[in-house]
Amino acid sequence: MSLISSVHEDHGATFGERGGRTIVEDFGRPARTHRAVRNGVGLLELASDVIVVTGDDRREYVDNVVSNRVPETDGRGCYALVLDPQGGIEIELYVYNAGERLLLFTPPGTAADLAADWSEKVFIQDVEIDVATDEFAIFGIHGPKATEKVASVLNGAASPDERFSFVRGTMGDEGVTVIRTDALTGEESYEVVCAAADAEAVYDTLLNQGMNAAPFGYRTWDSLCLEAGTPLFETELEGTIPNVLGLRTALDFEKGCYVGQEVVSRVENQGQPSRRLVGLTLEHGGEAVTELVPEAGAAVFDGDASIGEITRAGVSPILESPIALALVEFGLEADAVTVRVDGEEVPAVRTELPFVDGSDDSARLPVYP
Repeated sequence: MSLISSVHEDHGATFGERGGRTIVEDFGRPARTHRAVRNGVGLLELASDVIVVTGDDRREYVDNVVSNRVPETDGRGCYALVLDPQGGIEIELYVYNAGERLLLFTPPGTAADLAADWSEKVFIQDVEIDVATDEFAIFGIHGPKATEKVASVLNGAASPDERFSFVRGTMGDEGVTVIRTDALTGEESYEVVCAAADAEAVYDTLLNQGMNAAPFGYRTWDSLCLEAGTPLFETELEGTIPNVLGLRTALDFEKGCYVGQEVVSRVENQGQPSRRLVGLTLEHGGEAVTELVPEAGAAVFDGDASIGEITRAGVSPILESPIALALVEFGLEADAVTVRVDGEEVPAVRTELPFVDGSDDSARLPVYP
């Protein structure tokens, strides 16, 4: 459940579900809200699961499992993946070193299984792994004025400058941790973490104190991330080898062995994967753009040859055109392709990511050797 459902209801929220968690879909007029975030600052209640790892061997244990190097220093974090033996992504997670414990943020509905699996594999190490989702509230701050917004309400510390770094302070009378995140919406971005009991007070401060923020839900989150060229766990990441997505921000090629590393390293050493993630803009020729949005899995053609498929698509509120992410053959050279929409082939043009330039670049923009 959302920790502050009644507050969202007062603002006209429509609710949905992700990973068994109740989330805000939108507050009405999602395209208008989208533009408000792009032009100023927006506030989102996030539905991340939380795992707490404690014990003397906590960092070494997690570092041996994930695809990135877990920082040794309090106040630092990283973006990492858990892979299967074939190199496919099982879970994405953010790992933060919070002194005597590690805080792990995972997609909604994933923490219980992950914590149980890891706990079964703890033998002689001093490690304890607990699901702590209900103990925390997490709010996302996004937009070109996000830094200004955070500075206007954060007491006791300056806004963190580096991605995946965090500071501790207060907002009003409530203690908070503020994380500089990886700009998945293509804008300056922070996460504010507080105790669940303080969620309503912190949300009120973020919404109304200092510079006002526009409340937004996951429908706007999805459209912002699509414009930013950000692959997401549910649509692009899950089951995919990270090299295919150019997801280098989650990989450390120098660290010790972890499950799936052999496949990732082999693909890296080959110089290119079999497929790559690209952006496509569909040509609507004056037709109603909403009728030209392909479904996930729609085929992409180069002439008569099927060369890939759509992973996610929508209408860009900024460009007012249908845009899509697609996994296509790595060696595709053509800029003009077609996409199957409702049984017809619609012209599309390969488009450099991000589709829309914002105040920051998403850390997940595809990067290939």
